[in-house]
Amino acid sequence: MEQQGIKPYVIGLDLGGTNSVFGIVDARGEIKATTAIKTGGHATAESYVDACVAALQPIIEQVGGISKIKAMGIGAPNANYYKGTIEFAPNLPWAHDCIVPLAKMFSDRLEGIPVGLTNDANAAAVGEMVYGAARGMKDFIVITLGTGVGSGIVANGQLLYGHDGFAGELGHVTMVRGAEGRPCGCGRTGCLEAYCSATGVARTARELLQTTTRPSLLRNMNAEEITSLDVSIAAEKGDKLALEIYEFTGKMLGEACADFAAFSSPEAFIFFGGMTKAGELIMKPIREAYDAHVMKPFRGKAQFLISALDGASAAVLGASAIGWEIK
Repeated sequence: MEQQGIKPYVIGLDLGGTNSVFGIVDARGEIKATTAIKTGGHATAESYVDACVAALQPIIEQVGGISKIKAMGIGAPNANYYKGTIEFAPNLPWAHDCIVPLAKMFSDRLEGIPVGLTNDANAAAVGEMVYGAARGMKDFIVITLGTGVGSGIVANGQLLYGHDGFAGELGHVTMVRGAEGRPCGCGRTGCLEAYCSATGVARTARELLQTTTRPSLLRNMNAEEITSLDVSIAAEKGDKLALEIYEFTGKMLGEACADFAAFSSPEAFIFFGGMTKAGELIMKPIREAYDAHVMKPFRGKAQFLISALDGASAAVLGASAIGWEIK
């Protein structure tokens, strides 16, 4: 504890497909300072790290300088916990077709502080377990609904990493097989992420607008600019096409969760990300499809929860917990 007294803070980074959110966190889980940058728009990982370090400097100074920082933890897509690398991340232009040693790059730029890296959804799961809806639980699955679909699986109180650090990519289970399946950023077709991410919801909206003539508030918009938030707003106004989009999305998520229950029998499925703001529009079809498809031994046992934490805070706190664990 003496070292933590001298270095009372860690940096947590929630590296999302759209935004990168930083927090400087103390040992009690209080976020003392935050900043953020856009994740895209960088041609190389070096350019991205440069922008991050520039954004971090003012908040590091705010807490007394780098000498007060014990470590940094990062939650990122396609992150390898064991190697500190991001590998072939579909939603990151600077890591799409390569392996990026991101932990080392940050450590080198931040005066050698230790840096740990884990999957963004794993970081969110740690955040939920320590500070959120999963407190006291030992078996649960966090599903993140953002630019992609991520998952953090906790079994017997431990994050599931697998032998290579990549376990828990439930967003890339195949939901639609064969030629019918949508192309996914990972290079495969028919993945859950291609349908049930925020980008997948917008894609469903465009498909329905193109293949039907039914009236919808969404027809007043440029189809290419429609977002999941637009669909949510239309659905809340009772727009039948938008409601159908959420029914389709929730049903697929519920069917997927019914399959996930078969291997880890979670006490709860915890959802977070911008799409959860749709509330019952998405949660009701998830629960109904789960109940209709899950094996009988699992029926009626799992809770379906929306994160009790703000999405960014959950991931930042979870990432910071990775920092505290570094020896």
